[in-house]
Amino acid sequence: MTSTSAAASTSAFEARLGLPALRGATLAEVDAVAALQHRTDRKYLLPLDRARAFVARLADSHHVLDLDGRRTTSYLSTYFDTPQLGAWHAHIQRRRRRWKVRTRLYAEDGLCRVEVKTKDGRGATVKHALKVEPHTYGQLDTEAAEFIDDVLHQAAVPVTTADLGPAAEIRYVRAALADLHHGTRVTLDGTLTCHHGHRTAVLDPQTVLVETKGGIRPAPADRLLLRLGARPVSLSKYIVGQSLLTPGLPDNDVRRVLRTRFQTVPHLERTRAA
Repeated sequence: MTSTSAAASTSAFEARLGLPALRGATLAEVDAVAALQHRTDRKYLLPLDRARAFVARLADSHHVLDLDGRRTTSYLSTYFDTPQLGAWHAHIQRRRRRWKVRTRLYAEDGLCRVEVKTKDGRGATVKHALKVEPHTYGQLDTEAAEFIDDVLHQAAVPVTTADLGPAAEIRYVRAALADLHHGTRVTLDGTLTCHHGHRTAVLDPQTVLVETKGGIRPAPADRLLLRLGARPVSLSKYIVGQSLLTPGLPDNDVRRVLRTRFQTVPHLERTRAA
């Protein structure tokens, strides 16, 4: 993905969601809300027209992340798993000790992080992140390995970096909204593609993946989504990619729910972000 194509994708998604009408927030303001690392995520799949209505109705309470006039960002995430797809199976089987390891590149900003997500004893998501050099995207060097091994050990996950290899890449455009007073966030993802080997799954362009990020109790944004007819779905981008694109995996609820939302194609050309 070149910087020009990334800019075009983000600009189009921004306009389709009506983001220019919202008040902007700085990265520092949104990061202050995001500091709540012990959080509960809820995910929804919304038709684009309802997603736009949702954004409009949040205008009084939420700000949108604004980066020098840009209100969306292109994300590239490479996920790592064991040869037996231990992370995938832990999620599908709803094990208490679930985990994910990924490197994430923020295309327009040239920023890269190694991220480890686990579930705590209460079922809340805990995310740990390490900033790394952009050229290391998609790789786990010594520094990253030490970080990952420490986090997984502390979470009692019996996996080390030596067990891991790149398993799938997920690309999408994201807008981030934050309620600066109540400490909750909402993200909206579009133009989502999942890549594994030479196969690709593409999310319906008229569908938006909405995630609310807050405490155990549903936030006002969740209640608004329910009024708009949306219902939470158990969905992980990595789990979706593996479920749809890896031959021989057992059938599961994720695959059955998302067959109508994704189109699988043999090959979609990918280029590295500039």
